[in-house]
Amino acid sequence: MNITKDTVVTLTFRASDATGKLLEDGKTPRSYLHGGYGNTLAGIENALEGQEAGYQATVKLAPADAFGERDESLVTTMPKKEFPPGVKVGGQLEGHDEQGRHQVFTVVKIKGDTVHLDGNHPLAGQTLTFQLKVLDVKAASAEEIAHGHAHGAHGHHH
Repeated sequence: MNITKDTVVTLTFRASDATGKLLEDGKTPRSYLHGGYGNTLAGIENALEGQEAGYQATVKLAPADAFGERDESLVTTMPKKEFPPGVKVGGQLEGHDEQGRHQVFTVVKIKGDTVHLDGNHPLAGQTLTFQLKVLDVKAASAEEIAHGHAHGAHGHHH
């Protein structure tokens, strides 16, 4: 079966950044619902479209095709006294950006009474390389299509 819209793709992938640093070891199979559901990066979906089980490829994705360019408007500060107790570098805070959209901010620095936050994805602005190996392709169930994600052993569990 070929990978097309509304198929469940099970694959492994190794991911590394531009310096070659390994971000994902590729040992754990993952499944996703193919076809623009936002379950994986669009650049990976594009590379796998029309392929079948056994297909292997190395795909290099520019920031725009991966986690986006860095947006410096998502870097902000807030007084430490307004931050929830136990603030630590690397911690996260859910909030909303200036347009009211849901946003996750990561604490990148604490300087004196000021907490520095970054709403960019940690991999934003980076070119990433993925080594992909398709293990299985199957037709998605009506329930998976309705839910917009793969279910089962390597997919989403309810």
